[in-house]
Amino acid sequence: MLLQHKSRAVAPQGLDTIHNYYERLVLEEIRHQSSRSRNDEDYLADVACVSLNHLPPRYIRYDVDMTFFLSPQEQREMIDKVKLAVTEAISYVSLRERNADGEVENISQGEG
Repeated sequence: MLLQHKSRAVAPQGLDTIHNYYERLVLEEIRHQSSRSRNDEDYLADVACVSLNHLPPRYIRYDVDMTFFLSPQEQREMIDKVKLAVTEAISYVSLRERNADGEVENISQGEG
């Protein structure tokens, strides 16, 4: 049974470098758009998760790989997508926090 399995799988060497290219871009943009994110890790994490869930995953091993294979136009489009996703995520998280009485509205987020 899965719940009884105690050992953790160890990834083969080199797999620990795999990451989503958007993560760094999103974190940088959140810090740029929101001074609150510099002092509130929970807020930063919430906004980052909402943002990343509205962006396509782009898994790579090294950031230089992505910048080497993207045209300047594709890089600009990625930056624009990140800015929009972060702006919308900040609004979404802020709106959810304002409804502190426990009755959270059903907010439909559009695909980014």
